[in-house]
Amino acid sequence: MAGTSTRSVIRWAAVVAAVIFPVVLIGVGGPPQAVTSVVTFHPAVSDFQFITASETPPTQAQCASVGRRCFNATAMQNSYNLGPLYGHGFDGRGITIGIVDSFGSDTMAHDLRVFNDAFGLPHMCGEEGVTCGSGMPMFSELKQGNVNTTGQPPNNGTGLETHNLWALEVALDVEWAHAIAPGANILLIDTPTAEVLGVQGFPDFFKAEKFVIDNHLADVISQSFASGEEAFNSTQSLLNLRYAFEAARAQGVTMLAASGDSGSAATPKVPVKNPTPFPFPAVWWPASDPLVTGVGGTYLCTDPNTGLAVDSGSPPAQCQTNPGVREVGWIAAGGGFSHVFARPLFQNVLPAGSTTIPATARGVPDIGYQASSRTGVLVYITNPGYTGIVCPDGSLCSAGWYVVGGTSSGSPQWAALIAIADQINGGPLGFINPALYKIGSAPARYAADFYDVTTGNNGLSAPAIPGYPATTGWDPVTGLGTPNAAVFLPDLVEAVNGN
Repeated sequence: MAGTSTRSVIRWAAVVAAVIFPVVLIGVGGPPQAVTSVVTFHPAVSDFQFITASETPPTQAQCASVGRRCFNATAMQNSYNLGPLYGHGFDGRGITIGIVDSFGSDTMAHDLRVFNDAFGLPHMCGEEGVTCGSGMPMFSELKQGNVNTTGQPPNNGTGLETHNLWALEVALDVEWAHAIAPGANILLIDTPTAEVLGVQGFPDFFKAEKFVIDNHLADVISQSFASGEEAFNSTQSLLNLRYAFEAARAQGVTMLAASGDSGSAATPKVPVKNPTPFPFPAVWWPASDPLVTGVGGTYLCTDPNTGLAVDSGSPPAQCQTNPGVREVGWIAAGGGFSHVFARPLFQNVLPAGSTTIPATARGVPDIGYQASSRTGVLVYITNPGYTGIVCPDGSLCSAGWYVVGGTSSGSPQWAALIAIADQINGGPLGFINPALYKIGSAPARYAADFYDVTTGNNGLSAPAIPGYPATTGWDPVTGLGTPNAAVFLPDLVEAVNGN
């Protein structure tokens, strides 16, 4: 996002893994290709702007003054047509969304209360100062060891162990999962490591996920972390981490993941502060895993106050230069073709006009959602010591309201959509990828269920690393597109059940 002085702060400062090993390419013809690199492992949130320290959300004029439009909960709900579902009592009640992040946020219970007050959302049992009542959704945490975000271990200036860099991701995930599925329970799963030794972060994530799955603690899980596929030492080293996904498929839990915020590129860890992308297009795992539903990203050009119409007059430029277009492919949306996984059977049939997915490579992502902070969601955070955010004037930003983007904005909101679909279904849908592409293969069904994004590209690192264009049908920026929820979710339930 050219001209955004804050956009790279978390992306590069929070890179938190350091294991050097080659990657072995499978699923393609010819001999394996080895690439020596290191794991790049970090929270997927990357694109944000501080707006105000007040508990009152900023006005659209305040957002426009920094070239943004800021979506409130109602506008986002309307943009993806959730109102008719809420009107029939479908809001995710009885379903639990699992959100996995390192360290958590010390003030999440407080910040969630302020967020819900600001937007008139139902309060959750577990919020600060809220009395629990019958039928209220529950916010709870599963903490794995030392997950505080105020006591920071020494890091010698590298930022690799900075716990509070994850707090904005946590606030984004929790607040916006609740905004889209206000009746669903939310289980925040905090892990105590960020892979600084190269042996802890990923294993801790998947051990926690496996525990949650085996103990039936969540019905759908959102993952806002990622590593470039080339960062792994062998096919087997990546496959060894997939056991949670295999358990999820066996036990009917839906897994979602952000596709990344580096466009068609991926980066190693070294150097820490200014890593150079690999010199070829790449995708990020776990969104590239066939057992996971990968979520790409767009600029959302609907009215940020109501969400009821296209607004081509307000910032940002991507909306102003595409009159009448409701969504444009985000320049930083992770997407492309896997170097580890071959094309899965569910991607064998695509909507007419789609970008071709070769038989040798799984296409990423599967679906899209609003991602850029230039058309971002409002997030409230007061986590103590959250001083890793640098404002445009070079000062450290204070607590308050941020407009936030990243494909990790879409992953928890899609998890919320699936929670609503689970409620419609009367229980968890489980593995949804075959059903998504079944819908995509039927022209009338696809046209009714998805907003097909056909403008924009993810060439963040172009021309050095060319991006991919958003096209009719499936593309490596927005997948099949974004959801017309009131039509899509009941249809997804039918497709999962063989109809």
